[in-house]
Amino acid sequence: MLSSEDLGNIVDKPKKGSMRDAYGETLCRLGAEMKEIVAVGADTTGSTKTSLFGAKFPERFFNVGIAESNLVSVAAGLAIAGKIPFASTYAVFAPGKCVDQMRNAIAYPNVNVKLVASHAGISVGPDGASHQQLEDIATMRVIPNMHVVVPSDPASTARLVEILAKNKGPYYMRIARPDCPIIYSPSQAQSISTGESMTLRDGNDATIIACGLLVYEALAAANKLARENSLNVRVVDMLSIKPLDERAAIKAASETGLVVTAEEHNIIGGLGGAVAEILGERHPVLMRRVGTRDTFGESGESAELMLKYGLSANNIANNVLELTRISKSEAGS
Repeated sequence: MLSSEDLGNIVDKPKKGSMRDAYGETLCRLGAEMKEIVAVGADTTGSTKTSLFGAKFPERFFNVGIAESNLVSVAAGLAIAGKIPFASTYAVFAPGKCVDQMRNAIAYPNVNVKLVASHAGISVGPDGASHQQLEDIATMRVIPNMHVVVPSDPASTARLVEILAKNKGPYYMRIARPDCPIIYSPSQAQSISTGESMTLRDGNDATIIACGLLVYEALAAANKLARENSLNVRVVDMLSIKPLDERAAIKAASETGLVVTAEEHNIIGGLGGAVAEILGERHPVLMRRVGTRDTFGESGESAELMLKYGLSANNIANNVLELTRISKSEAGS
């Protein structure tokens, strides 16, 4: 749980950092400690920051060129040979172009490959719909044996890279292109564990469960609701989409009665779908999903696209208020 002072500083005076830089730097640090780590790229190593690893450990760095399916297959072979491969490219290419290899070469034999996809979501911005991957969480979480994690800032990215390196099995990690608000200090991020969420703000009037860049927006929405509507809203950073932290989701639903999910992804099949599946079976409550609504994106600046497609603190807050009104109306009837 973050302190009220930390929460205020994060929302009102955000400092920014890069998930991609955190990934590349952490991979270099771990590479010095764990000689089995190798990096595999597909001609985007500068953008994914794995080129940092390549400069430091050239003998453990493999750039296969513009051949994403080969990227995945080479990583699978390296894992079978006893290495710990981190295979990285843009999310629109992996899983976008090579889900077959991810399924059959990595997940089916359950080999120890770490897939780290950068430039996910609509925040890719001017590159437009062809490069804005909004379906990858849904694609990856339905594949057996695959773990799916989504960091929300640089420190959580670094911590999840450590977890990926030290835990066996296939992982898919999704990171964003733009710099983002810093939520965790490095010491706070050390509390992140496999398969668990982080409750950043407590509350009993409603819960916002978010992932990725929408965690900051969720915190801003909670602050807005507290100041303007006297609502005390819990905020959960659901870093692990699969396995989902079911205990935290059910606890939040039972204690607050209202749940809004928020993600930079299609509301179909992503975080919102995963939470709805669990709550629908085990603790149904009033719920709303904030995300892109079964649509492609378009070219534009990251901030304006996030606003246009409703991936904002204001829209999250409005969804909480809508559920609150419905809840009061049902209680009155």
